[in-house]
Amino acid sequence: MAAGLDRRARMLTAALAAALVASIGLAVSLGVAGLAPAEVWGIVAGHLTGRGGDGTADAIVWDIRAPRALTAALVGAGLASAGVVMQGLTRNPLADPYLLGLSSGASLGAVGVLLLGIGSTVALSLALPIAAFAGALLALAAALGIARLAGSLAPTTVVLAGIAVSQLLAACTSLVIVMTAKGDAYRQVLSWLLGSLAGSTWASVAITCAALALVYPLLRAHATRLDAFALGDTAAEALGIPTRRTRLVLFVAVSLLTGAMVSTSGAIGFVGLILPHLVRGLVGGLHRHVLPTAALGGAVFLVWADTLARTMLDPREIPVGIVTALVGVPVFVVVLRRARGTAWT
Repeated sequence: MAAGLDRRARMLTAALAAALVASIGLAVSLGVAGLAPAEVWGIVAGHLTGRGGDGTADAIVWDIRAPRALTAALVGAGLASAGVVMQGLTRNPLADPYLLGLSSGASLGAVGVLLLGIGSTVALSLALPIAAFAGALLALAAALGIARLAGSLAPTTVVLAGIAVSQLLAACTSLVIVMTAKGDAYRQVLSWLLGSLAGSTWASVAITCAALALVYPLLRAHATRLDAFALGDTAAEALGIPTRRTRLVLFVAVSLLTGAMVSTSGAIGFVGLILPHLVRGLVGGLHRHVLPTAALGGAVFLVWADTLARTMLDPREIPVGIVTALVGVPVFVVVLRRARGTAWT
């Protein structure tokens, strides 16, 4: 049985990796200015070998679509990985990367920067991720602080604290918008709050790639401990796992990862919620299988969600968070239906 799951997980990982490469190539070729996949890969190969070209097609591929597709893949991978860990830590199938108020904190920081009216595009591109990241860490500190005041870092206490912090920071964000947003600023803020990859650059790729490269190996190294958490804290401690310290380390790691992702894309829902469920149905519950397949699945999913967001209503573009919700809600209902059927049979 275990050998069969291992083989299935390896096959699915390889298939998803191939699908991700193909998806990025196709996503870059699609748009108002349609390009052949061969032309896209030729332009990319030219830049990678130091033979960067010029012209409209080169600018579309290398300066606009390639960084956007790569950012979508990295954000999708990061959110799906964070969702797997949050569901494992809290033993809550409805947990997602934003459970501790991270999205609300990041949104408050980002909205504050957007409404300051920073004139320079370069300054804004630097200030936005920093402010969003700081807001996410503030939310984490507040949630853990409230949980400590309640006398416990148990999953239920931390989740309730996170919900309270999320509501408070969401209210603060709404207040800031109502008091200061006008005209185009309001539209820009709304787009960011709904999740958008329209402003992705190579700096966005660097931020998300660095965050994923830093945090994912730590999450993967804790896969066995996450398996033990599914048995409950008492059983995990009996196996020699320091549950309190492990939970704190992973909460901080997930917060760092989520803060970096949200800082570049806004709050994109359902990726970190539904992908872990879909993957578990295919490869079982062992986190050494779930983490890599969920990451790759989240990357493929968000690449195509973003492609739909920018091509569905050409030449207009809709926030990618709307697309993930439109797809995610029906999928989540199906997942719940199957889980219910399994539980009763």
